[in-house]
Amino acid sequence: MLSLLFLILLTQGNLSMSEQLPQNIFILAGQSNMAGRGGVVNNTKNGIPSWDGSVPVQCQPNPSILRLSASLTWVQAHEPLHADIDYNKTNGVGPGMSFANAILTKVPNFGSIGLVPCAMGGTSIREWAKGGFLYDQLVRRTQFALQRGGVIRAMLWYQGESDTQIREDADAYKGRLDRFFIDLRADLGHPTLPIIQVALASGEGPYVEIVRNAQLGINLPDVQCVDAKGLPLEPDRVHLTTPAQVQLGQTLTYAFLQSLPSPVHIASNSCRRFSNLMFHFLIGPLLSFYVDFFSS
Repeated sequence: MLSLLFLILLTQGNLSMSEQLPQNIFILAGQSNMAGRGGVVNNTKNGIPSWDGSVPVQCQPNPSILRLSASLTWVQAHEPLHADIDYNKTNGVGPGMSFANAILTKVPNFGSIGLVPCAMGGTSIREWAKGGFLYDQLVRRTQFALQRGGVIRAMLWYQGESDTQIREDADAYKGRLDRFFIDLRADLGHPTLPIIQVALASGEGPYVEIVRNAQLGINLPDVQCVDAKGLPLEPDRVHLTTPAQVQLGQTLTYAFLQSLPSPVHIASNSCRRFSNLMFHFLIGPLLSFYVDFFSS
């Protein structure tokens, strides 16, 4: 009987764990403005960047928002989302948490969200090409995220600042971006993967408009572009401020929800209901029996 009780408790535990697996998967990829530099400023005394630790209400943790850690474990998401991915840089607030919270606010029955951070600061589009470390890591992390259920909903992509420094890179940007999107969809087995990219708000060189025009001119199916131009920047004139990241996340939410087929899928709570019913009708009475037995 003790063995039976142990197995039942183990089953209950496994069911509870299954509730922590996200139903809706979103990839976050690109460079520093996707990883998040909101609230990151240089110390005037030593020049070392640090994050101010300020997290707006729109970016607060939510039990229904998970992130895939660098060790491939689903954990509750919180800022900075990319701390263990873009680990050589100081990370702050990005658009991911604002995006996810806004979805759950606008569509309460959307179901749990799993964010897959993959962005890396200072990277060019050439470094995201198929066969490179960043590309392989993105594919590997996304495939893992999908192994135990869940549906990939979209990739949020914000990159290009590094490609504004050299004219040849800026001119080649559109072709490289097209190729990256096509290869990624093929390797994930999702030829219609929705992609929402962000047109640059800033750049590291003089060719920002060339890269922006390339981004705004992408003509692949199921690729949307939201424009970050005009959003407030940190003193470095490259990275979005925390309020700008909140606004960007909400803009990305609007773009995503506009692309959804109608009606929005309402996630099932059957697993949670089954788990609770089993505890109420089976485990509860058994526990009461053992308490009474050993107390007598």
